[in-house]
Amino acid sequence: MLIVTAEIRIPDTEIEERFVRSSGPGGQNVNKVATAVQLRFDVFRSPSLPDEVRSRLLRQAAARITDDGILLIEARRYRTQERNRQDARERLLKLVQKAALPPRPRKPTRPTRASNLKRLESKRRRGEIKKSRQERGAL
Repeated sequence: MLIVTAEIRIPDTEIEERFVRSSGPGGQNVNKVATAVQLRFDVFRSPSLPDEVRSRLLRQAAARITDDGILLIEARRYRTQERNRQDARERLLKLVQKAALPPRPRKPTRPTRASNLKRLESKRRRGEIKKSRQERGAL
């Protein structure tokens, strides 16, 4: 069971792990032992995720999600299968925790007087440059 927040818990049955050979560290074992982990989590069909968390997760992790809505995480940083498994689960946990945080509402702001004056001054200067080109072209 992956405990994300007090309300969000992902049971192990929703997480699929597949072990594959890793190209990373492993010494003599690298070509013999499947130490890398491919973690799969079905974001579309998970009953554990509230709708707003699901939509934020789909938006934030879009590059890692397949067309079928499955989140793929590959962990091959470590030499052991167990440590890679923990790493993949920690990465899933961080992604879902980030999506569980509601975005801060944007406070509308007004440009400062100095920034307005600076903008208008640069527009005036640019207009003068263009006007001087027209005068030269008419001769």
